Amino acid sequence: MNRNFLIVLLILVAGFPGISRLQAQSSADTVGGYIFTDIKIAPHMPVKNQNQSGTCWSYAGVSFVEAEVLRQGGPELDLAEMWPVRYAYEQRAESYVRLHGNFNFSPGGEPHQVMATLANRGLLPEEAYDGLTYGEDKHVHGEMDHVLKTFVKAITDNENRKLTPVWMTAYNGILDAYLGHKPEQFTWNGKSYTPQSFAQQVIKLNPADYVEVTSYSNHPYYKNFFLMIPDNWDYEMYYNVKLEDLTNIIDLAINNGYSVGWAADVIDPGFSHKKGLALVPEKEWKDIPRPSRDSVFEVAGKQRVVTAEMRQQAYDNYSATDDHSMHIIGMAKDQEGNTWYKVKNSWDTDSNDYGGYFYVSQPYIRLNTLAIYVHRDVVPQGIN
Repeated sequence: MNRNFLIVLLILVAGFPGISRLQAQSSADTVGGYIFTDIKIAPHMPVKNQNQSGTCWSYAGVSFVEAEVLRQGGPELDLAEMWPVRYAYEQRAESYVRLHGNFNFSPGGEPHQVMATLANRGLLPEEAYDGLTYGEDKHVHGEMDHVLKTFVKAITDNENRKLTPVWMTAYNGILDAYLGHKPEQFTWNGKSYTPQSFAQQVIKLNPADYVEVTSYSNHPYYKNFFLMIPDNWDYEMYYNVKLEDLTNIIDLAINNGYSVGWAADVIDPGFSHKKGLALVPEKEWKDIPRPSRDSVFEVAGKQRVVTAEMRQQAYDNYSATDDHSMHIIGMAKDQEGNTWYKVKNSWDTDSNDYGGYFYVSQPYIRLNTLAIYVHRDVVPQGIN
């Protein structure tokens, strides 16, 4: 997309909020040698910026919730990503200490944890909990993450040989300092809410309506199982389906006006947010000379046929790991009629020439998706 046109379009979006919830893109994009035509775009809110924080899971999950509210005829909402982050840090500290430090304590997570926050604590608008109390206008979490991890390690290394009753109070004091005190009530559009009443009266989603789906052959298909990835720290169960059904569920969702939460590997050489593409070339990367690798993104070419065996191998050998969570908001076709998916990222609007969106090929989805998060109504009845 032409950058000057994008600037004009974003100005228009700012002036007319209704545009942002529907589509902040043109209906066609030329990306490298690919010409994309958007064929279905779900209502969604504009791209945000997680900046220097490991909170992509919350940005993806919150974006998904905002889109679901729009899909069900609700208002445009700018929800607070740092509220689920706050809840997650509290839960992780409890698990870390109870498991004597034998637990993954890091900023990462999965989109389903936003829905868990909605269920257990409600959600807030951004204006009620922006998490910026430490002199920055964008999230910079390096110091906070280090302080929190050092604190819980000190608790488990405690030479007193017993926990004091105030360790969690002290821990919450750190979170208060960096993210802000938890509001018991706040005002939105002239009305007073608690986080729970805001969830019930404004968001109006039922967390039980949403499921996380994956596809791995080392577990029985069409049963649920514990997906062993570090960021599934709350031990959520995932539904396991065959690879064809995984992509069919995404297609059904998009074609019926739904969007999809997406956890995926972005370390793969075929992922280039800057270039606006994620793909799987026909040749393996080791067989493509390094000086020629950029041409894969610049010239439209054939892509590899990805099988369930290839996908399982990528998971087993750590070449497909849970690196990033994003939001699939639409579907497109290239000039050859191949299916691609339009993805909303959380790396700000100026992170590439496409306003922070990019296109993902179906082979990349099949190979590098860790899991998807969807409304259970889009899961075919025989699987559901």
